[in-house]
Parts: sequence; C-alpha cells; structure tokens
Amino acid sequence: MINESKKIIEWIKNYVTNCKAKGIAIGMSGGKDSLVVAKLCADALGKDNVLGVIMPNGEMTDITDAIDSCKLLRIDYQIIDISTTYKNIIEETQFALISKNTSLNSITTINTPPRIRMTILYAIAGSLNYLVANTSNLSEIMVGYSTKWGDSAGDIAPIANYTKSEVCEIGLALGLPKELVIKTSSDGLSGKSDEEKLGFTYNELDNLIRTGEKGENYDKIITLHNTTNHKRNPIPKPQTSLKNYLNN
Repeated sequence: MINESKKIIEWIKNYVTNCKAKGIAIGMSGGKDSLVVAKLCADALGKDNVLGVIMPNGEMTDITDAIDSCKLLRIDYQIIDISTTYKNIIEETQFALISKNTSLNSITTINTPPRIRMTILYAIAGSLNYLVANTSNLSEIMVGYSTKWGDSAGDIAPIANYTKSEVCEIGLALGLPKELVIKTSSDGLSGKSDEEKLGFTYNELDNLIRTGEKGENYDKIITLHNTTNHKRNPIPKPQTSLKNYLNN
C-alpha cells in the first residue's frame, strides 16, 4: 500500500494547492480513519498546515487516542466540547415538536452531534482558508454508515476509495502505531462497535466489495446499500426544459 499512499499524498498536495487553500482542518475522533487521513494530509502539506479538532459531546471514550494521534503527528489541535450546544439544540427542537405531539427519536439524537461537529469544522476552516477533510472509507460509504451532512461531508475525501481493511494497510505502510491502526472501530455515539451496529463484519463487507464474495449477510448488506443511496447521490431535483447557455 505504500505506492497507494504516495498517490494519495500527491493528490492532496495538488488539490489543496489548486484550491489556493492554506491547509486542512480535520475532526479527530481517536479512530484509525481520522488518524490515517491526518497523516496523509500532514505528509502532503506539512504538519503546520493541518489542524486537528477534537469535539467531545461531554464524555468521549476515545479522547486520549485522539489527543495522542495529534501529538504523534505533531499537528496542532483544539478541543471543543459540544455538549452545551447539543443540549440547547435538543431542548429547543423538542419544544418545537410539542405542537406535533411527537418527540425526538434516537436516530435524530445520534445524528445531531456529527452535524454540530461539521458546522464547527467549517467555521474554523473558513476562517483559516483551510479545506475540511472527510474521513469516510469505502466500506462505510457503500452501506451509508455515516450521518448525512455530518461526517459524510467535507471538501476532500482521501480514503473514500479504500475499504476499512485497506485503510488499515495504508496506516501501517505509513508507519503508524499498530495499536492505533488495528483497533475496534466505533462511532463514538451509540456505545457499540461498528460491526455490532451493522450486524456484519468489515471483513465480510470488504470481501464483497473487492471480490463479489457473498457471505452469510449478503442480503442484509445489499438492503442497507440500497436504502442508503440517498447518502451517496446528489440532492434530487426536478427535470426542466429550460436551456442552460453555460453549457453551450
């Protein structure tokens, strides 16, 4: 994977340069994906041009790993606790729903923190003339394992073409510590591992993506892929007969 790593690094360097941006802002979760993306960006742009932003919602299980990742890469980092913002949004939204005789469900409450974090990342990036790095890998993307307009957003997606297994290989090829690269992945939101939430292993998903091998959870994976197409596709829009002169 060393050659793939070099290609990604060169791509990041060229893309950021062409955008005339000064650097990259990245949400550091303490997981392998954000660590690998931060390493790729630091190698492409220099450690002084990468800012890690750690955003706990009160307690954060992997905050030590997130801080250690930033220190390991020697990139600057900021810790911003989003718990007050989250609490205010939830309370105000719940109040707004009273007239509808309904209440917030668990999907809403779980997806709100990632959207708050992305708002903060863009506020920081916009002020610094930085781009925001997306940290989703191909495995997550193919089954929609992300929050729409939350961690699915970003300006560049360095590992979006690589499965979870391949991201681990890239991390090891870059010389990152095995204990940080080969660790159980979790969303940091539900208290469960990714595989517990998904109901299948990344190994089975990755094999299906790369070889077409149908494991015991094939139907579940395909159903999840199909029902999350809206996360991968552009925003739907109606057809129009108006002529677009910019394309002529």
